[in-house]
Amino acid sequence: MLALARGVVRVAGSQAGEQQLIVELADGEHPAVADVALLGACEVGDEVIVNVVARELGLGSGGFDIVHANLTRGLDLAVSGTEHVLKLNYTSLQHAVDPVESRAGAASLARLAGAPVGVIALHGQLAPLAWAFARRSPGAGLGFVQTAGGALPASHSRTVGELLAGGLLAGHIAAGAAFGGATGDAITTAGALAFAFTELGWDAAVCGPGPGIVGSDSPLGHGGMVALDSAHAALALGAATVIAPRMSSGDPRPVHRGLSHHTRTVLELALAPLIVALPASEPVPAVGGRTHDWRRRGADLTGYAASGLAQEIMGRRLADDTLFFAAALAGGVVLGELA
Repeated sequence: MLALARGVVRVAGSQAGEQQLIVELADGEHPAVADVALLGACEVGDEVIVNVVARELGLGSGGFDIVHANLTRGLDLAVSGTEHVLKLNYTSLQHAVDPVESRAGAASLARLAGAPVGVIALHGQLAPLAWAFARRSPGAGLGFVQTAGGALPASHSRTVGELLAGGLLAGHIAAGAAFGGATGDAITTAGALAFAFTELGWDAAVCGPGPGIVGSDSPLGHGGMVALDSAHAALALGAATVIAPRMSSGDPRPVHRGLSHHTRTVLELALAPLIVALPASEPVPAVGGRTHDWRRRGADLTGYAASGLAQEIMGRRLADDTLFFAAALAGGVVLGELA
């Protein structure tokens, strides 16, 4: 069931993208976020309904309240009339979008003919991958297709905004249940990729979840499994599909040390061989299932450390988990070689 509470906005941040708030509830003041594109902007004094379940569960990556409705100024918002497909359909947050698949030229069944598509399992891999791609293939346009598996609102990623502003991303499409992409929304990951390459002219794409991966204790019940769906969509369209593996030298959990079981499961279940990037310092892991194309590449950790881009994963800095960042950097190098 929804865990909702009524409150009053006491502090309202910037009204662009995801708005940072302080909301006073019956038990005190708490941080909250509001999706401006979805709900409109909040102002100090507004009466709001917030969803408090993430904070009550103590989630590390989502332990804040989320505005569900603005009772003061959010009840008169209207559909523009141009959108015709629902996202989050049949929920109380269903809203209309104009999907990229309906735009000119995107309706045909595209074949990507070896176009490079990278696949990540964690949002924290995106910045190092994009940076290494730009270094390996200067001037080439890399776009991001945000999938399920983590945060669904595209506005929740500050990393994406920084990469777009810095020219390290050529665009951002939100696919499937994810919504609010800076470049548009897609009904499917396959549709997003087809539109990106045939209509937007991206030279390469990377697919992966937004921040805050969904997880459980089961081998198949985690957000990283969406990488399998993304890889299969890219392969079906004829793309050269590169897995940037989740690896770690600093994660305290044994299942994520070395090659994470998240990536291992994807490689074992893949229906066709994949290109897998690997830091040059690492031996090729023993993985069951298909025989994949492992490509070992150097990772410029010193250069990335000086880039000013995001360098923390689940509380660990780059120096605490060099293997995580090296694997993502290797993924960017391999993807750049194919662009």
